[in-house]
Amino acid sequence: MRKPAAVTTEADNDIIARLKRCGTATLSTILTRRGLNRVFMYGVAPLPGSMPRMVGRAFTMRSVAMREDKLAEDKSQDPRVNLQRRATEECGVGEVLVIDCRGDASGASGGLMLFERMRLRGCAGVVSDGGVRDAWEIAASGFPVYAKAVCPPNSTLAHRFIDLNVPISCGGAAVYPGDFIAGDPDGCIVIPQAIADEVSRQALAYEEQEEFILRRLRAGNPIYGTYPLEAEGLAEYEAERAARKVED
Repeated sequence: MRKPAAVTTEADNDIIARLKRCGTATLSTILTRRGLNRVFMYGVAPLPGSMPRMVGRAFTMRSVAMREDKLAEDKSQDPRVNLQRRATEECGVGEVLVIDCRGDASGASGGLMLFERMRLRGCAGVVSDGGVRDAWEIAASGFPVYAKAVCPPNSTLAHRFIDLNVPISCGGAAVYPGDFIAGDPDGCIVIPQAIADEVSRQALAYEEQEEFILRRLRAGNPIYGTYPLEAEGLAEYEAERAARKVED
């Protein structure tokens, strides 16, 4: 059994802190510039009534379609070997449980009891391209959960969970254990772990420039020369950036 482990490295903490300041739109732009166009999880959204922000390394769970003979076999086993329960306890502090439901939302991939335990243990959140039950109670708890749909019927109608911490697909995006997952009210995106440090730095710089652009637009400047920045606007931004570095 994989032991839960907190995100403790300084590098991880720095990456997470930067990514938390960046929206998925910005991250998508930066990753697209690097040739990564299939990293956004389509059809995966925050639970109704929630506006979550979430960043953490991926801990994955994979499913196949349910078959009745296997369901009978699973029900005869000790509940401790159930992979949903194992994922609840083995997903590490600061990690995101990413669930591959093959895009099938006809059975819940989890609910309040499992996700509340994860919240209390310090997990970062859950992403599923299947259904989630008890959605309003989970949303009220503040725990970040993203899913394809709200689905009160339980998982056994659709899913048999068969593996933990292996490469999966979720919302059409490949997710490898240890990749960084970032979520905001727009959805979720995968940042490959090998480039997460560079991407987080580039995305934060992009976000800071966009904040400056938005201030100029709200001050009455036209879109021309402001988005993207040109000439006077670019010089003003660079001067502000230089002054900020001196203050730091």
